[in-house]
Amino acid sequence: MKTIKGDLFGGITAGVVALPLALAFGIQAFGGIDDPSAASIGALAGLVGATMLGFFASLFGGTPSQISGPTGPMTVITAALISGVWASSQSLPAVLIAMSLAGLFCGLFQILFGLIRIGKYVRYIPYPVLSGFMSGIGVIIILQQLYPLVGLKSPVLVVDMVTQLPSRIADGVSLTALLIGLGTIAIIYLFPLITKKVPATLAALVTMTVVSLLIAFPDNLTIGPIPSGLPKPFFAALDISGLDWGQLLTAAVVPGLTLAGLGSIDTLLTSVVADNITKQHHDSNRELVGQGIGNMMAGLFGGIAGAGATMRTVVNVKSGGRGRLSGMVHSLFLLAILLGLGSLVRYVPLSVLAGILISVGIGIIDFKGFRDLLRIPKADAFVLITVFLLTVFVDLLTAVGIGMVIACVLFMKRASDLVEGTYSSQEMTHRDQESPWPDEKGIPDTLAHKVFILRLDGPIFFGTVTRFQQVMNEVPDDVKIVIIRMRRVPFMDQSGLYAMETAIKDLQAKGTEVLMTIIQPQPLYMLRTMDVIPALIPENHTFKSFKACTKYLRKKLGEDA
Repeated sequence: MKTIKGDLFGGITAGVVALPLALAFGIQAFGGIDDPSAASIGALAGLVGATMLGFFASLFGGTPSQISGPTGPMTVITAALISGVWASSQSLPAVLIAMSLAGLFCGLFQILFGLIRIGKYVRYIPYPVLSGFMSGIGVIIILQQLYPLVGLKSPVLVVDMVTQLPSRIADGVSLTALLIGLGTIAIIYLFPLITKKVPATLAALVTMTVVSLLIAFPDNLTIGPIPSGLPKPFFAALDISGLDWGQLLTAAVVPGLTLAGLGSIDTLLTSVVADNITKQHHDSNRELVGQGIGNMMAGLFGGIAGAGATMRTVVNVKSGGRGRLSGMVHSLFLLAILLGLGSLVRYVPLSVLAGILISVGIGIIDFKGFRDLLRIPKADAFVLITVFLLTVFVDLLTAVGIGMVIACVLFMKRASDLVEGTYSSQEMTHRDQESPWPDEKGIPDTLAHKVFILRLDGPIFFGTVTRFQQVMNEVPDDVKIVIIRMRRVPFMDQSGLYAMETAIKDLQAKGTEVLMTIIQPQPLYMLRTMDVIPALIPENHTFKSFKACTKYLRKKLGEDA
């Protein structure tokens, strides 16, 4: 109850900010369709997506202050799906159904992600992967919006956007559209210097739309009329007869999964931002379920899929929004626009929305990451650049997948290099040359020349097996007892286990007795599961302390004397 006033004001403010972005992202999603009604259909899809997702994600999600709706990364994927289906079918109903099915699949996958509790794993995505990915998306948005900024239709492929731009501009552009678009960008960056009480994007939208009306801006370069009224389920609003549903389902599954993965990352990163401001703690898995329900509803009613939106969430929080009510109020505000003010939206110039999206694209690019390229490790710089180029010129899913693989391989190489330097071996007669561990005392001098200590410090996994084998091979043939120190080995994988088993067998084949001390739980489980203990090393040759091992050696000395 204490937060109702703040939630109401925060929700309305976030709704005001969300309006131009919902329109812009919706139109961007349908930018690859060569149809006069594409802009109006896109604007409607953007508003419906923002309304449905925003309401249900707030109602069921795990981040109370989060505002959800169409975002740049999600729109890029949706745009690729829509342009692909349009190219193969030239059918608007097919396009709308594919988009809706992708939203449904996106929601289903996100609910599954939440139920199997994978939300916590988002933190393990390396920064260079995220930086290259988000910067690539920012560049795609800017390249695509350069065309409507000058009154032209944008190509679908990024390569075409780059190569065709000079010739298309040479054929003629609308200077009026360009000036309107540049004015929009100028207002977005300059208006906050005057006041921050009114969102700069809204000020730019209203101001430049009014200017366009005063100068008789061409109708064919505006959004055009959009339907008003309550949205209907896509299967009730469209003629679905005669469509190849199998083909549409197939076309929507992979984009749906991509949307789910990207939307989950985008959302949970925004949740962390909200936590830092509000000092609250979000429930990541519940948030994924809420996002899934919201995207399913957006898809069901013909809206584009979205995610938690950082800028809108920050605006909400700074305006007083703290609870779920704020996100629901934001959606109800957009619904009111959809029901009553749709007739006014038709006059908004496409170049105004292009200007808004260009500013969004600039904001997404990680300029700090690029500035630091020469100072960060070369491996990180390589990952960032690779992911960036793949995002721009190939596709988003490939970029993230390859980026994660490269980052993991490079990380394992680094981990291997660190661990390889910590494995050491030492014959007791030379222990003064090594730096023995503090508890290595009390071994009888009469056995010193017969005892060899292997100190293992770090995980034994496939990346460190080579170094482990080198250390094991340093054991002289005449040594009678080898002590393998396991205190600092927290983890052992299958490769490490097999290497350990082979090394023990080789030592025993030479008549060497193998002892192990302080085996950590996970390696002990592995050794027992594979019957290395007790089949190769009897239980009485494993010790919970080095002192107990020393006691065993003293006893053995007495028996051998």
